[in-house]
Amino acid sequence: MTKYSITMWLTCGRAPLAILAVLFSLANVFVPKPAFVAMAVIIMAISALTDLFDGFFARKWNVQSRLGALADPLMDKVFYAVALPAATFIALYNENITHAAVLLALDVVSMIRDQWVSFLRSVATEYDADVRANWSGKLRTAIGFPIVVVIHLQLGVATLILRHNSYEGIANIPDMWMFAIEGTLIAITLISAASYTMRYMPYLRMAAKHE
Repeated sequence: MTKYSITMWLTCGRAPLAILAVLFSLANVFVPKPAFVAMAVIIMAISALTDLFDGFFARKWNVQSRLGALADPLMDKVFYAVALPAATFIALYNENITHAAVLLALDVVSMIRDQWVSFLRSVATEYDADVRANWSGKLRTAIGFPIVVVIHLQLGVATLILRHNSYEGIANIPDMWMFAIEGTLIAITLISAASYTMRYMPYLRMAAKHE
């Protein structure tokens, strides 16, 4: 396997790992088991870490490519598109309506931001612009991925406590802390959307010109 292939496997492996982790999170809802929570968190953390290592090795081995630059944000979008709706469902299933509402807001903001940035990139591509992730996208990923892992950990433990008497004494992250963490991610997501809008505004203006 070539060095380029390794970096692409790391990048493209993020999505299936995220899906597998979410399946374990959902399995814990219907058959509460600490092992399901542990597997969900571990696999989701590995999925998040691929974002760090694919870029690191691509730069170290000098095998960066345009395909890799485009695939990386796509895998990030799949990560959020899978993990956040599942978290909202779990919170609803546990009848924690307030937490579900916050997670739904985070999900909607993330989805709109991702679609908007994809649109901006498609416009910029028409003018051969640099469509690699900027600082705000990297910041969102660096902070957002760990937050999503923590969300699934907190929800998994909450499910165990709610559904199984044996785990009633387990300590868990308070909801108010989770709201603060998730609110921070919403703010970062909005900042990222604004940053990309400013970056690609010249190309939007060029595209809006008519003869």
